[in-house]
Amino acid sequence: MDEAADVGERLVEAVEAALPSWVERSVRLRLTQWRGAPDAEALRRAGEAGRRAAVEVGGELRRLVTADVDEQWTNPLSVVRGAVRYPTAVLHDAGVPPVVRDAFEEHHFPEDDYGLVPLAFADIDPALHELGLAWGAAKAMTHLRRHRPPLGEADR
Repeated sequence: MDEAADVGERLVEAVEAALPSWVERSVRLRLTQWRGAPDAEALRRAGEAGRRAAVEVGGELRRLVTADVDEQWTNPLSVVRGAVRYPTAVLHDAGVPPVVRDAFEEHHFPEDDYGLVPLAFADIDPALHELGLAWGAAKAMTHLRRHRPPLGEADR
């Protein structure tokens, strides 16, 4: 296993571990802001949604990071951002109205009615930050080793 694949697998495992609590925290945050307190049914549904997010988004992320670096169609953070659909569904079903977002957020994250999309891995869990950076560095090194011309040939 090369370094990018190894770091990729560690990133997937960490994301799978972190997503359930992120979904629950996100739902709790918006419910508390809207109602003053979350209700037990919404929190139960958030727990279920979080577990589903771990399996489904984790699977999407694993497919990405195990693909050859030249065939990867996006980056891990883009895949993880897709997890916003899980707390969003719980909040919609609970009758929480969308929040006001700025034009950038509305344009780039139109499905994020509640302003929850993670802008960085650390927004899911601070422990993901370094793994995300390590994966990017490992992928870049793999790409350079594969595609960089031999020394001296780039100047010709």
